[in-house]
Amino acid sequence: MIDKFVTSAAAALEGTRDGATVLLAGFGDVGMATTLLEALIEQGAKDLVLVCNSGGRDGSAVARLLTLGRVRKLICSFVRPASDAGRLLVAGKLEVEVVPQGTLAERIRAAGAGIPAFYTPTAADTVLAEGREVREIGGRPCLLEYPLAGDVALVDAWEADRWGNLTYRDTQRNFNPVMAMAAATTIVQTRHVVALGAIPPEHVMTPGIFVNRVLHVPG
Repeated sequence: MIDKFVTSAAAALEGTRDGATVLLAGFGDVGMATTLLEALIEQGAKDLVLVCNSGGRDGSAVARLLTLGRVRKLICSFVRPASDAGRLLVAGKLEVEVVPQGTLAERIRAAGAGIPAFYTPTAADTVLAEGREVREIGGRPCLLEYPLAGDVALVDAWEADRWGNLTYRDTQRNFNPVMAMAAATTIVQTRHVVALGAIPPEHVMTPGIFVNRVLHVPG
């Protein structure tokens, strides 16, 4: 019998290795798998590459992971200079790759969809294009971008069944669906548990084939 639920956050994060690329969904704390992120902090993996929307606000779980020195590289849309991430960057203690938000989402989606590369006009005429391939398409300069896959994705869902079929609510749909498809191991925290078959097929937003482990975190 297929049952992807685990009994603890520690079991959910078991096996996460040093040097892993971790995809963390969410816009700020909205739609973020905070319980799983806290478990990652406790688990102890280091030298991580963290992919998320931003460097996090001071005092957040993201900022705590960064200030503990557990992240080697942060790939995100923006970092506030007056933040823990910004201060670590200025001090030379954190490598940061800035990717425009839409491009970040599309790079992750491309990894899940098996797309080897794509061109986008976003950032093609900025410093982010320096030293990279730019091609004129339709009269506009377009920058070549590559997929961004993860070793682990930490996903926040609204409900899940034991096969790992997921639905999301409201802004949980920001990065969660694409990140769930783009990682070798997708770990989910869900607010609600439903019986197998309770989610109509047309309402399944992430099929269970993409999900490895599920933790029930009532909310």
